[in-house]
Amino acid sequence: MNKAEILRYMRTSSKTDDKELLRLVDTAAELVNTTVRPKSIYRIFDCRVTKHSLIIGSMEFKSVRLAENLSGCTRVAVLGATLGTESDRLLRAYASESAMLVIIQAALAAKTEEVCDAVQRSIETENGVKTRQRYSPGYFDLDISEQKKLFSLLDITKRCGITLTESYQMIPTKSVTAFTGIDYENQIF
Repeated sequence: MNKAEILRYMRTSSKTDDKELLRLVDTAAELVNTTVRPKSIYRIFDCRVTKHSLIIGSMEFKSVRLAENLSGCTRVAVLGATLGTESDRLLRAYASESAMLVIIQAALAAKTEEVCDAVQRSIETENGVKTRQRYSPGYFDLDISEQKKLFSLLDITKRCGITLTESYQMIPTKSVTAFTGIDYENQIF
């Protein structure tokens, strides 16, 4: 895991020379790497992008910002990724150690991004395309309730063990769903 990313999530300079902090970051990274069990899934769909929304089949995801992000795309990848229930157990194990808890939270956030980046690389490699920036429900004007529709597009509970609460929060907590546009203008192959 990238130590600079963990420090960034902690809002600490990557140029810190605090040896004890760096030791704790290394410990947290090792704990995360040996504990979590990442899982992911993605599917690619034909889509239509309007000025105000993304349309996949009969589902409309209303968001001007998402539409801007996907402008010109005729296909979109929908992905889900999680670090698994082990990440939540790790957080509970360190709940009483506030300093270490903050560092583990940062390490888990960095690991989640690492897993999502790997999914995007897989989409690109397996399909010979470039993808655009990920965009998730709850981000800017894409309402968090859109999570329910996104879940229905993927077999995410069965494949990854991610469930959705009535308030649209994902369990395990270190889970992500996102859209990423397929950019055929910049194909790899």
